[in-house]
Amino acid sequence: MDTLHDATTASPPPRRKLPIGLQTLRELREEGHYYVDKTGLVCDLVASGKAFFLSRPRRFGKSLLVDTLKELFEGNRALFTGLAADSRWDWSRPNPVIRISFGGGRMRDRAELEQRIAEMLDEHRERLGLDTLGSAQTLTGRFAALIRLARQRHGQRVVVLIDEYDKPILDNLASPEIARAIRDALQSLYSVLKDADEHLKFVFLTGVSKFSKVSLFSGLNHLQDITLTPRWSALCGYTDEDVDTVFAPELPGLDREQVRRWYNGYNWRGTRVYNPFDLLLLFQNREFQPYWFRTGTPTFLIDLLAERQCFTPDLSRLYSDDELLSTFDVDHLSTEALLFQTGYLTIHDTQELVLGQWQYTLGYPNREVEASLNNVLLPVYGVPASSLAVGRSRLVEALKTGNLPALEGVLHALFASIPHDWYRNNPLAGFEGHYASVFYSHFAALGLDIRLEDSTNHGRIDMALLFQQQVFVFEFKVIDGPNATGEALRQIKAMGYADKYLGRGEPVHLVGIEFSRAARNLVGFAGETLG
Repeated sequence: MDTLHDATTASPPPRRKLPIGLQTLRELREEGHYYVDKTGLVCDLVASGKAFFLSRPRRFGKSLLVDTLKELFEGNRALFTGLAADSRWDWSRPNPVIRISFGGGRMRDRAELEQRIAEMLDEHRERLGLDTLGSAQTLTGRFAALIRLARQRHGQRVVVLIDEYDKPILDNLASPEIARAIRDALQSLYSVLKDADEHLKFVFLTGVSKFSKVSLFSGLNHLQDITLTPRWSALCGYTDEDVDTVFAPELPGLDREQVRRWYNGYNWRGTRVYNPFDLLLLFQNREFQPYWFRTGTPTFLIDLLAERQCFTPDLSRLYSDDELLSTFDVDHLSTEALLFQTGYLTIHDTQELVLGQWQYTLGYPNREVEASLNNVLLPVYGVPASSLAVGRSRLVEALKTGNLPALEGVLHALFASIPHDWYRNNPLAGFEGHYASVFYSHFAALGLDIRLEDSTNHGRIDMALLFQQQVFVFEFKVIDGPNATGEALRQIKAMGYADKYLGRGEPVHLVGIEFSRAARNLVGFAGETLG
C-alpha cells in the first residue's frame, strides 16, 4: 500500500537553473541547468556530410550549438553523460578545433575586423601548440597555414566552426560602403575553407542572414545550406515536446495555450519551435512580455519598412520562393528575405508549384512578434507614441463592452493625433494603404486575435476580430470626398460576411468605416450588432 501511495503522489521533477544567456555547454552541464538534448540531431548532422551552413535569427541558441560541436570534436565525453551522443559519438579520435566567433562587440570598419581576425588566429595558434604560422603575411594566408599546421601537429583533420559569420556586415548595413568592404574581407577569409578541404574534417557556419551566392558565398559553394531542410528545423529552438517534458516543472501557473500563442511558431519547413530566450525569461518572470523583441530590433529594419511603404496588413501573409528568401546582400535587401531571416516572419505554408519550384507563405510566427512589430511601426506611420497608451486603454474598454460609438471616438482620435506636419513632410502620407495600415496596426499592437482578409463563401472580410466572446467584422473604404457613402456597411451585409460567425452564439458587430483623403480621418462609421 505504501508503494502504491508513493507512486500516485510522486512529486514532479525538481526545478533546475534556467540557462538564461548561457552559450557554453560546459557551464550549462556542470552547474545543473536545464538542457534540451539536441546531441542526437547533431550526431545525425555530422554523419550526413562535411560542410554546412545554418541561418537562424538572433537569440536562437546558435552559439550553444556551435559550442556543443566543439566539445564533441574535442572529445570531452564527460559533458555528454546521459545524452544521446554519449553512446553514438566516436570518442577515440579527437580533432583540433578552430572556432571563430564574431558575436561579441561591433566592428566599425574593415580595419577593426581584420584586427579582430588576427587576434583570433593568434589565440588559436597558441592554443593548438603552434610556434609559428610560417611566412604567411595576409589574413587568408595565416588562416590557411593555421588549418594545415594544426593537422600536422595533431595528426587529425581540423574542424572549423564559424559563429555569427555575418554579424560584422549586419552591424553596418546602414553604411553600405563600410558593409561592402567588410563583406569583401570576410569573403576572402571564408574562401580558404574550400581550398583547405583536404585538411578539414568538418565545417559549420551559422549566422542570421543567407547572403546570395554571388557575394559572400561565392567561394563556398561546397557548403550544404540546411536552413530550410525540414529534418533540421528543430536543430535550434525548443519544440512543444521539449517544453512539456524538460520544462514541465516550470509550467504550473502558466496558461499553456497562451504560451503557445505568444511564443511558439517559428518554422523552417519542419517542426515548429519556440525561441529559447523568450521561454526562459517567461519561466523566470512568470509574465508574458516581448522578451525576444526587446533584445534589439534594429531601427534600420523599421525605417526600411516605412521607406518601402509597407502595407502592414500584408505582413501577416506574404508570398516568396527559394530565390527571393536567399536574395540578401548589401546592394539588394529583399524585404521578404530580411523579415524572414531576422525572425519577424516565418513559414506558414509550403507548396511545390512544379517539380523543384517551391512557394512559401510567410507570416508572423506568434503574437509576440505581431504585436511588437506593429507597435514600433505605428510612430513611423505618423501616430505619436505619447497618444498610443491612452488610446489603447480606451480601445480595449470599447471592445470589452461592445460600445460601437465609443469605438468610433477612439478611432477618430487616433487619426486626429497624426500631426499636420507629418502629412506635409512624409512620403507615406500619399501611400494608398496608410489609413488601413494604421487601423490594423493599432489593433495588432495589442496582441488581439485578428483575422485579415478572412475568407467566406462570398468573398474576403477586410478584418475580423475575436475578443472576449464577441466578434467584430470590419470593412473599410478610402474615399476622396468629405462625405460618407455608407458603402462599407452595405458591402458587409450584401456579401454576408457575418454569416460564418453567427453560429458561435456570440454578439457579432458589423462595422463599416470610410476614410477620407481630404479630411485625413474617418468620415463614415456605421455599425450594427447581430445576436
